[in-house]
Amino acid sequence: MNKSLVIVESPTKAKTLKKYLGKAFIVMASGGHIKDLPPKKLGVDINNDFSVEYEIVKGKKKIVDDIKKSAKEADKIFLAPDPDREGEAIAWHIAESIGKKNTNIFRVLFSEITKKRILEAIENPTKLNKNKYEAQVTRRVLDRLVGYKISPLLWKKVSRGLSAGRVQSVALKIIVDRERERQAFKQEEYWTIDARFQTRAQEEFIASLFKINQDKIQITNEDQAKSLVEDIEKQLYSVTEITKKERKRNPQPPYITSTLQQDASRKHGFGAERTMRIAQQLYEGIEIGDDGMVGLITYMRTDSVRTANEALQEIRELIDKKYGREYLPDGATIYKTKKSAQDAHEAIRPTTFEYSPEQIKPYLQPDQYKIYKLIWNRFMASQMKPMVLDQTIIDIHGGKYFFKATGSIVKFNGYFILYEKEGKENLLENLLPEVSKGEQLKLLELKKDQHFTEPPPRFSESTLIKELEQDGIGRPSTYATIVSTIKKREYVEVEEKKLKPTTLGFVVNDVLVESFPHIINIDFTANLENELDKIEDGEIKYVQTLEKFYEPFSKALIEAEFQMKDFKKEEKKTDIICEKCGSPMIIKWARFGEFLACSSYPKCKNKKDFTTDETGKIVIKQDKKAEGQCPNCGSDLLIKRGRFGEFIACTNYPTCKFTKSISLGITCPLPGCGGDITAKATKRGKVFYGCSNYPKCTFASWNKPLNEKCPECGAQFLGIRERKSGNVIVCENKECSYKREESTKEEGENEKQETGA
Repeated sequence: MNKSLVIVESPTKAKTLKKYLGKAFIVMASGGHIKDLPPKKLGVDINNDFSVEYEIVKGKKKIVDDIKKSAKEADKIFLAPDPDREGEAIAWHIAESIGKKNTNIFRVLFSEITKKRILEAIENPTKLNKNKYEAQVTRRVLDRLVGYKISPLLWKKVSRGLSAGRVQSVALKIIVDRERERQAFKQEEYWTIDARFQTRAQEEFIASLFKINQDKIQITNEDQAKSLVEDIEKQLYSVTEITKKERKRNPQPPYITSTLQQDASRKHGFGAERTMRIAQQLYEGIEIGDDGMVGLITYMRTDSVRTANEALQEIRELIDKKYGREYLPDGATIYKTKKSAQDAHEAIRPTTFEYSPEQIKPYLQPDQYKIYKLIWNRFMASQMKPMVLDQTIIDIHGGKYFFKATGSIVKFNGYFILYEKEGKENLLENLLPEVSKGEQLKLLELKKDQHFTEPPPRFSESTLIKELEQDGIGRPSTYATIVSTIKKREYVEVEEKKLKPTTLGFVVNDVLVESFPHIINIDFTANLENELDKIEDGEIKYVQTLEKFYEPFSKALIEAEFQMKDFKKEEKKTDIICEKCGSPMIIKWARFGEFLACSSYPKCKNKKDFTTDETGKIVIKQDKKAEGQCPNCGSDLLIKRGRFGEFIACTNYPTCKFTKSISLGITCPLPGCGGDITAKATKRGKVFYGCSNYPKCTFASWNKPLNEKCPECGAQFLGIRERKSGNVIVCENKECSYKREESTKEEGENEKQETGA
């Protein structure tokens, strides 16, 4: 009997499909993209309608050969990568590799990895979608042109190893613009006055001063506040108005990609990339006891709040059974998807309601449980009745002063019954006593507080994603990679969980915005996203979009070659004298900002970090003192910075050349060692990671340690194996075969290759 071949992206998804499809199907995994533009040349023929040259991704030849071999023996071939543009491109390239001889090639789309949906998709296959594929190719070509053409300019003018990305550069601009708003912000002082009143029934409550003679108050200093307090104390106060009204707090719609990422960050501190990695695992399948591999959530890259009718019916039945009819609206709540959404997939929700988070917690890793519970609760809450509160507002008047007290009490908890145990929100908001209109109040105490206006906050990962979504920049599949890419390129750093531009980020942003203002532009980038949507819908051809983009872009490239500021050549003289050779010091530029260097370089290699004071005067930074003494000579130790980051060195250098790497915070995995993993370098400057107890301990790895336990063998950390085709995360236990791609599909994976670096 002939068998059918099903090809998916990940081995985990393949394992889940095998369980449902049975022996009549061979299921294989491509491991993400099998073809891409060449890493060491442009791969786009600009003069021939932007035709592209794809080649097999390094390391994927055996996978392609195995697929071709299985395809020859298969009666039917079902291409089942993820149901988005990237998945369509993967399916298209697999079909090309198989060849035209096999005409029984079908495309199947799995919105969820459950038996019902899988069998439905197999029974109702579609054809490959050329428009969707061309939309992906257009994005890929646009990103290649920007990265491959602009990055060499950055290498030449700023620093080697830099790269530019079409969407990531706009995200960087948003962060830099916000930082400059903060720098320009002038803090202003203001004061508030609160009063503690007592009713006839001897009950007390707090009210705030909000008007003087019907004008909004503006108290700018302590003297003004003191003067007001003295006058307020002389007045008699009574209740002038009592307003009671019922208000409702409605549940939020089910998650889309951006809102899931925002909530995972706000509630659990997860980065967008981490959230999407966990969601992908839940989508592809988790081993649930005797039930085997089960796909727990619908597809997690979506911008739609649309929900299947059968899912709405199921969740309503569960709410009725678990909480009672009083928590259930008369009909299912239908949420509106915004007009700009692609609406290709329904909202993120559980695939089945047989597995509550508590029931399957033993089968989930802690992070998986947290994300699954978020999705479960959000979807259930979206179909429950609103919370109902009784709100009371008491207006108080004395002389020319008006105070206001606001409070509320929960009348019906509604959907919030799901969240009460978490204690995240106080349901009793400043509960007020019963008073009557005209009642005289006794003023017990006045409290004045000093405040200062705050600058606009820096973006967190979640608030940046929210901003990108509102501006129409990127799509659900790209948000996580946009953020992770600018962090990896060290254009931004994380400070107190907020994104702060580095010196390098400021410089890269400024030269790009100055030279390519029409590209590093929010409106332009958002419009391009709309153009890609139109290509997918068949409204325009991809060549039109590329031609419209490339003509002004090529002119800007020529101008930038001559006009872009050359940081490498720029040197500034100073009146500081080198203490080693007596030559004047000059200000030079390096990847991480300006530094002082001896003008006699290379004869004298003295250099120093510096800053400037309020008058612009240069202040040389002093190295921080490290704990302990040098084990070789007993001198003090300093924390210094080199090309591989901070390290500890002896103050007696060069007489004593003792140095020590600073730990990465990961303990050596070898039994009985107890050392720490640190970054080291070979004689040729190549970075590797070894134990601080060397030579007693010989542990070493080329892979950058990732402080995350292996989900298969429990090893205490994983390693990031850096590749041009995309980083791979592997277990450092050589006996364990755990491996996953850090990013196989999203925009940022491809942009890493743009510079040919």
